[in-house]
Amino acid sequence: MTRNFGFVGGVAMRVLCGAALLHLGHPAARCEDFQGASHKMEYEGEPVKYLDQTPANPVERLQQRLAAGELNLAFDERFGYLPALLDELKIPRSSQTLVFSKTSLQRRFITPDNPRALFFNDDVYVGFTPGAPALEVSAADPKLGGVFYRLNNQSFGGARLARDQDCLSCHGGQRSLGVPGHFVRSIGTDSTGELDGQMEVKDIDQCTPIADRWAGWFVTGQHGAQTHRGNLIGAEAFARAAKETNYLGNLTELSGFFDTKKHLRSTSDITALMVMEHQVKMHNYITRLSFDTQITTRMYGHIRYLTSQVNAFLRYLLFTEEAQLTAPIVGDADYAQGFTSLGPFDAKGRSLRDFDLQTRLFKHPCSFLIYSEQFDALPPVIRDHILKRLHAILTRQDQDPQFASLAPADRQAILEILRETKPNLPEYWRK
Repeated sequence: MTRNFGFVGGVAMRVLCGAALLHLGHPAARCEDFQGASHKMEYEGEPVKYLDQTPANPVERLQQRLAAGELNLAFDERFGYLPALLDELKIPRSSQTLVFSKTSLQRRFITPDNPRALFFNDDVYVGFTPGAPALEVSAADPKLGGVFYRLNNQSFGGARLARDQDCLSCHGGQRSLGVPGHFVRSIGTDSTGELDGQMEVKDIDQCTPIADRWAGWFVTGQHGAQTHRGNLIGAEAFARAAKETNYLGNLTELSGFFDTKKHLRSTSDITALMVMEHQVKMHNYITRLSFDTQITTRMYGHIRYLTSQVNAFLRYLLFTEEAQLTAPIVGDADYAQGFTSLGPFDAKGRSLRDFDLQTRLFKHPCSFLIYSEQFDALPPVIRDHILKRLHAILTRQDQDPQFASLAPADRQAILEILRETKPNLPEYWRK
């Protein structure tokens, strides 16, 4: 239930709850979403029945093992169940990012001296605040989108994950494309972490300029002359940053702000933040397409009314509106190496996880979440339509100007990588 991390948004934390509101200085570039994307969908009723269905995601499977007595999570005296939970869910410690804005249901424990840590992999998000009674956990469920949980982080009672519907108050509407999901905020705070709504930049994702990102967050890593809003606590710090370029930028660790021994690492990695910002909205797009397809096919028997949704999804999938980097990004090597090692790789050793970090996030601009269980679980009629459009775009049979910025070499590389690494593609992709 975090709102910043959107637990990543919102994981049983409102983790990424949010996106940005108002830009200081220049208008923020942003991805164009489809009409109605900010309106909450009626996903509680037929045919989605979000609240009635049993989730099927890594967190739910872990809870089933715990309930059956097949697994016990070890309790650490300093961090509680956090290390064991990360290990069981295969979430790297190097994914740690730290947010100090009070954007979680456990807000009273969060301050710049005691930030909340967020960890994630492709499907699951975990939030940990030192001294708080619970870990906040969420998953991108293949059928349901964002599903949120709490885990009591105290030694008595044993480890049990409980589904938490309270998170939907922030993570089930406008900021997450109208569906249960996650989002990231960039919102200034005072010296205690309280939010200043006049200092929020809206819709933080891959399309947002670096200069508008990460207010309310700690950020480590090298970004050259590019500026961002991270590490700035209170109005005085923002005022100084306006006069002194990169004041508190390009940091390698955070011991000057708080006791880093309270966390697993002393960093809040810039590369991990950028990956998280991309993937939370990608998850939301997939969920929205799934729900829209179920509803429209039930009402009309076809998906012809989903053209704008499909176009927005493909633009985001292919990074056509991504904000360009103006200087190289150098983050935590452990995170970058661990992320890229997951592949899959084609015969030339290429992967959609290969970083660029010179002018853009990824070398081959197509989301790695095309391999996700959530993408494959889309209703077949919309999944097949997306794959047909994607193939036409990559082979340049589709000359839609929305995708004109995608270079011929990038189209060819993505086509070749997917042909070799995504086994369930239609046969026409192989020809």
